[in-house]
Amino acid sequence: MMHMTRRVAIAVAFLVSSGVSAWAQDLEKVVVAIGQGGKFDASITELGVKKGLFKEHGLDVDILYTEGGGETQQIVISGSADLGIAVGTQGVMGAFSKGAPIRIIGSAANGDDAYYYVKADSPIKAMSDAKGNTLAYSRNGSSTHTFALGFKNLLGADVELVATGGPPATLTAVMSNQVDIGWSAPPFGLEQIQKGQIRRIATSRDLPSVKDHTVRLIITNLQTLEKRPEMVKKFMDAYRASIEWLYSGDEGLQAYAEMAKIDLETARMVRDEFDTRDYVDPDVMLGVGDLMKEAIEFKYMDKVLTKEQLDELIMIDGWKM
Repeated sequence: MMHMTRRVAIAVAFLVSSGVSAWAQDLEKVVVAIGQGGKFDASITELGVKKGLFKEHGLDVDILYTEGGGETQQIVISGSADLGIAVGTQGVMGAFSKGAPIRIIGSAANGDDAYYYVKADSPIKAMSDAKGNTLAYSRNGSSTHTFALGFKNLLGADVELVATGGPPATLTAVMSNQVDIGWSAPPFGLEQIQKGQIRRIATSRDLPSVKDHTVRLIITNLQTLEKRPEMVKKFMDAYRASIEWLYSGDEGLQAYAEMAKIDLETARMVRDEFDTRDYVDPDVMLGVGDLMKEAIEFKYMDKVLTKEQLDELIMIDGWKM
């Protein structure tokens, strides 16, 4: 009897392991490019992957982090990634208007949490002092590029815009005097602010085009959408599930704190004060009309998109002019 029991146990174990292998092989591969890894809103996918929420939806996700939304957009257009997250809205509109095969499948940021800073000993006290100085942004076509153009336009000032990449590279550029005014977003730079090494002088919310506007998007290329629509749907379902988990308690928050190498209370401040639940709602797109006008002003495109073109570009039911 003992011998038979052992044989049955071995057979069951084999069947279970075979079933797991078969299930794993059935997962659909997805490559996702994401700008500014480490920000809370840009970390939703990675945290959901680690939790297993994308596997639950039948997806095996590979994440490629980039230096900004402009780079992410180009990777998606080229087909090197199936999906892109945290891509600047005006950059997407401009690329689409020029014939780029991209589509908007979700919102990544409704509003923004970027802030602008200088070294502690800088004579610059506010963004109004920016004349004759250099102002950082990540990459051309990114939301930070649009913000930098917005500040330059708002101030009417002689400001030189400099592409510096992500927050860590930008901090290095500021501290080594390569650029006068840096940009960042929580949690990056909070430690340096607390230590008095840098001073915050402005936020992206100072721009009229940021509040109540969707400034970053989730995109895909047209070929992926046409050939793999079910994958796109499963991805967005898993993305929504990841958001619900991250905002439902401390388990997801602790996972983010460990990933970002910050304490739990700092992570809570980032989530609850900067990146609120409405901020990351993927199913709305706000201020489309205003964003188009700004895209024309900043020369991303030549004229507004028609209603038919917007319906072709935007796959979100809840988009608003």
